[in-house]
Amino acid sequence: MKIGVIGTGYVGLVSGACFADKGFDVTCVDIDENKIRLLKEGKIPIYEPGLKDLIDNAVKRGHLTFSTDMADVVISSDAIFICVGTPEGKDGQPDLSAVYAVANGIGSVLKQKNSSSFKVVATKSTVPVGTGDEIESIFMKYGLTSVAVASNPEFLKEGDAINDFVKPDRIVIGTNSEKAKNLLVDIYSSFTRKSERIIPMDRRSAELTKYAANSMLALRITFMNQMARICEKISADVTNVRKGIGLDSRIGPAFLFPGPGYGGSCFPKDVKALIHLGRENSAPITIIEAADEFNQLQKHALSDKVIRHFGKDLKNKTISIWGLSFKPETDDVRESPSIYIIGDLLKAGVQIKAYDPEATTNFRKFYDFNNITYCSSMYDALKNADALVIVTDWNEFKMPDFERVKSLMKSSVIFDGRNLYQPDKMSGLNMLYFGLGRGKKI
Repeated sequence: MKIGVIGTGYVGLVSGACFADKGFDVTCVDIDENKIRLLKEGKIPIYEPGLKDLIDNAVKRGHLTFSTDMADVVISSDAIFICVGTPEGKDGQPDLSAVYAVANGIGSVLKQKNSSSFKVVATKSTVPVGTGDEIESIFMKYGLTSVAVASNPEFLKEGDAINDFVKPDRIVIGTNSEKAKNLLVDIYSSFTRKSERIIPMDRRSAELTKYAANSMLALRITFMNQMARICEKISADVTNVRKGIGLDSRIGPAFLFPGPGYGGSCFPKDVKALIHLGRENSAPITIIEAADEFNQLQKHALSDKVIRHFGKDLKNKTISIWGLSFKPETDDVRESPSIYIIGDLLKAGVQIKAYDPEATTNFRKFYDFNNITYCSSMYDALKNADALVIVTDWNEFKMPDFERVKSLMKSSVIFDGRNLYQPDKMSGLNMLYFGLGRGKKI
């Protein structure tokens, strides 16, 4: 069976590599000629643990190729996965122009070639409910009757995407075509040999499932961030609260860690899309609206702590920032809390010294702030700093040499947005420590 993957972004590359690793013949297509050239040279445009090795091995075995020739891939493939970007538009809705451009491209090719062979076109891109209906109408416009449209949303965590793909919690297949369902089940059966986790459903339910899943996780994060604020008011410790509720089998421990607000390419965009869907259908999801509003406030929580601690005159202060990506094990900085924290501190007049193991290049590319020194190591960023602000919980930040930290800093003050350290230990080291919801007020 031959598979075509249209789009070589995060989802497209991970999906294509994982399909190819199972022995399928996969071609990843993109209109960006430079990106395809780099991929053919073995250069991966994103950072994701294990992805380069997976791609290199699949290419070496002849199961994975890269191309700019969409027509050839559309004709030769049995299943075509649309994996193009759907960025947030000005009105808060996803921009579907790339998705519809691909659908029109597929339709045009199949009509020109007079192809009558059965194909499945599945959207992995996160799209609003009804997008599959629109794609289907596009194909009907071209007179295509042997193409089935499906929704096959991805549930990949950046930083652990390969594991999520090859050992999925569930695989959602949304289609009204029995033939399309059987073909997609056949493709995914190699990923679910040990347990049956394929969930067939109608297409609209599949489209909604992705938004519902991400919004539920965003709710859990927001809930714990609000618990952290209460803990600071009443001198309780949110880490104890988290453990106390996380061991309840009805709740579970995942996504119960407070932090500086959720970011990335999925949660913020998907939450806003679900809000829009509810309002558009006169069924507002007020709990999600509240979560979105609070999350924007939470992205300023750490900078507010710094400003309250030092007072309004911060012009002679140097603040060290550990972490620019929105989460560890990725170079993705989209909607990262660091953007807002650094922006607030720069407005207050401070000098910033920043370090991230992987995301510095992307941060500089998309957010070209002045008065920032980008450092080559976590310790380099601490030299003569008045305070350290931890934004991302990269592993290398979890067990630093605290004596070295103290010797490098001008004053030993830590604002820990990920609660990596124990307050008692920090007190014993004569370091002034502020976590989130750890019982200490500013």
